[in-house]
Amino acid sequence: MTPTFQRRALLQLAAAAGATALAGGAQAQSGWPTKPVTMIVPFPAGGGTDAFARPLSAQFSRLVGQTLVIDNRGGAGGTVGASIAAKAHPDGYTLFMGAVHHAIAPSVYPKLDYDLEKDFVPLMLLADVPQVVVVNPKRVSATTLKAFVAYAKQNPGKLNYASAGSGTSHHLAGELFKLQTGTFITHIPYRGAGPALQDLIAGNVDVMFDGLGSSAQHIKAGRIKALMVAGTKRNPAFPDVPCAAEVGLPDYTVTTWYGLWAPKGTPADIQARAIDDMKKALATDDLKSIWAANGSEIPSLIGPQFGAFVNAEIKRWAAVVRDSGAKLE
Repeated sequence: MTPTFQRRALLQLAAAAGATALAGGAQAQSGWPTKPVTMIVPFPAGGGTDAFARPLSAQFSRLVGQTLVIDNRGGAGGTVGASIAAKAHPDGYTLFMGAVHHAIAPSVYPKLDYDLEKDFVPLMLLADVPQVVVVNPKRVSATTLKAFVAYAKQNPGKLNYASAGSGTSHHLAGELFKLQTGTFITHIPYRGAGPALQDLIAGNVDVMFDGLGSSAQHIKAGRIKALMVAGTKRNPAFPDVPCAAEVGLPDYTVTTWYGLWAPKGTPADIQARAIDDMKKALATDDLKSIWAANGSEIPSLIGPQFGAFVNAEIKRWAAVVRDSGAKLE
């Protein structure tokens, strides 16, 4: 069974298994929120998380009548912000928007002062976008992935790639790419996808294995060039960019997903209300349009469904870390 099929099967199974979870609680009348809600985003502004967090914040605030405040807390591959969120008072006024990076962190950080599965309540998957291989066209002359790989093989260590930090999906996507193509490209970690992407655009690094959400606008503007999107099918937002399966990498199925959690102990009725309000925001035409432009569909995993998905992702990335030998830098 291919990784793509396994992942699709998991999503379908989780959705079916938990379709009725939290349904009754969604009708609870907690009165929440009666004041602004803070959503901790554990990366600097300008990255892929922000590409989804800020439009979501605007729609949520408009629909609910209370401001959803974005609090960017970057550092250590997203683990600094996660640690802060895990220790927040569980009254529903602090939410946490994490990402695939947080499913990777347990396998690359020797010690974390929080546990993603024990210290948080999984609320819902918010977005899921494929990883894309993007280069600065002024530094990299290759216009196809085949030419890029050929050059990398002929010049081991000469090319470098930027990531959002050690242990993030950008880092692991790069290591997996190197493993599957037999190339060596030097890793340069940053404190978030935003700073890494800006350095790529500025021409200070050669390539980035980025989530399509943060790269999309820059690809369309011609600032960077996309050579490949991960997975077995082309992305509707970029139909001219070949997928990994088309260029001989059928098992390169890396995606950057974003999810919403609450600190453990958050009342069940507030959890249900938060999920319901977020679902309403995601159902608006504005957000559907933004998600599509950023290469993502509107996901449907909530509560225990999302928790099962995260658990499977933690195990999946542990295997990638083991096989690639990826380490903190």
